Amino acid sequence: MNIERRNLDHAVVLGLDGRLTAVAAPQLRAEIADLVAAGRTTVVVDLAKVGFIDSSGLGALVGALKATRVAGGDLRIAAAGEQVRQVLRLTNLDRVLQVYPDAESAFGGV
Repeated sequence: MNIERRNLDHAVVLGLDGRLTAVAAPQLRAEIADLVAAGRTTVVVDLAKVGFIDSSGLGALVGALKATRVAGGDLRIAAAGEQVRQVLRLTNLDRVLQVYPDAESAFGGV
């Protein structure tokens, strides 16, 4: 999986490209750990180019959410496709990880 990092005025956007599985989950965890260590705790994970997510990928997202919140920030997800949305619904994680239409709207300009 490729992760592209870009900055918005109010958040860091991590654009994921590929499958978010057990192989890629450690890479996402490392990116989040680097951001939190640098004091960047407002994060959007853009899933527009993620076609598949498994339980390890879900665990990485939940871990990222916890890491950012413990550091006083927040994590939101954006542009998730239907497979990702379905997995979030089936696991009830859509209650915790709300999906926003795009990265720019995830924090509403905060």
